[in-house]
Amino acid sequence: MVDYRNIIRRDPEKRAGKPCIRETRITVYDVLGWLATGMSSDEIVHDFPELTHTDILACVAFADEKGHKP
Repeated sequence: MVDYRNIIRRDPEKRAGKPCIRETRITVYDVLGWLATGMSSDEIVHDFPELTHTDILACVAFADEKGHKP
């Protein structure tokens, strides 16, 4: 499992404090929503080149630890 703590960050000034991926404005919930609609991690990385496959795995690990379902 990926250690998301170095990837997922909260900033009260960005996206209302929702957990975001590194310095981007892309939230964990954005990524989980895309996965839930059937997008693959390859498609997400293609559409959002600022993300990596590790970022996607970090979102899933974050959700798993917090009890959310992708």
